[in-house]
Amino acid sequence: MVGGFRQVIAAEGAGALLTGLGPTVVGYAIQGALKFGGYEFWKKQAIDVLGVDTARNNRQAVYLGASGIAEFFADIALCPLEATRIRLVSQPTFANGLAGGFLRILREEGPGAFYAGFGPILFKQVPYTMAKFAVYEVAVEKILAATGKSKDSLTSGQTTGLNLSAGLIAGMAAAVISQPADTLLSKINKTKGAPGQGVTSRLIQMAGQLGPSGLFTGMSARLVMIGTLTAGQFLIYGDIKKALNATGGVEISTSK
Repeated sequence: MVGGFRQVIAAEGAGALLTGLGPTVVGYAIQGALKFGGYEFWKKQAIDVLGVDTARNNRQAVYLGASGIAEFFADIALCPLEATRIRLVSQPTFANGLAGGFLRILREEGPGAFYAGFGPILFKQVPYTMAKFAVYEVAVEKILAATGKSKDSLTSGQTTGLNLSAGLIAGMAAAVISQPADTLLSKINKTKGAPGQGVTSRLIQMAGQLGPSGLFTGMSARLVMIGTLTAGQFLIYGDIKKALNATGGVEISTSK
C-alpha cells in the first residue's frame, strides 16, 4: 500500500490521489443515505410483520435481509456515479470532473454504459453490506456480553468505543468478502467489452485471467481503508440515532 502511494505521487503528483473525488463524495453520500436509512426502514418493516419476539429470535435473518434490500436500491443510485469515478481514475484525461465525465459517458456510450457494472456492483456491495451490518450487530452483542454491560448502562465514551470497535471488526470482515467483486468491478469499468460480449462473459473471462490471488490484489489497502471507514460510519450512525432518540423502536438485539 505504501509503495502504491509513492508510485502514484512520483508518477502523477499528490493531486492524483484525489482524482474522482467528486463522484466519490456525491455517489457514496447518496448511497450511504439509502443504505443506512433503508436498513432501518426494512428492519422496522420486518419487525412489524414478524413481531418483536419472532424478529429477535431470528435477528440475523432480519439483519441480513434488511441490509441486502437496502443495498440493492442504494446501488441503483450509486452505479452511474461509480462508473464515472472509475473512468476518471483509470483515464485521467477523460474529463475534468464529475459533470464532464458523466456527460461524456452519456453522450458517447449512452445510458446503458452507467450500468455495465451493475451486476458486479451488486455482487460486491450487497454481500459487503450484509456482512457489515450483520457482523456489526453480532460484534456489539459479543462485546457487551464479554463486558457484562447493556447498551443503556454505557457512558458516552464507552458507547463511542463500542461503535468504533464493532465497526472496525465489521468493516474488515466486509472488506474480505467483497474484495473479488470489487476487483472485477474496477476492471469492467476501465475498458469496453468486445462487440456483442455480455457482462457475465466479461466477468468470467476477467476472473479466469486474474486467478484467485489476482482477485485479492490490494487486500491490505482495502482492509485499512474499509476497516477505518466503517468504524467511522458506525460511530456517526450510532451518535445520530442516539441524538434522535431513535434506538428503541428498531432494536432487536439481546443486549439493548
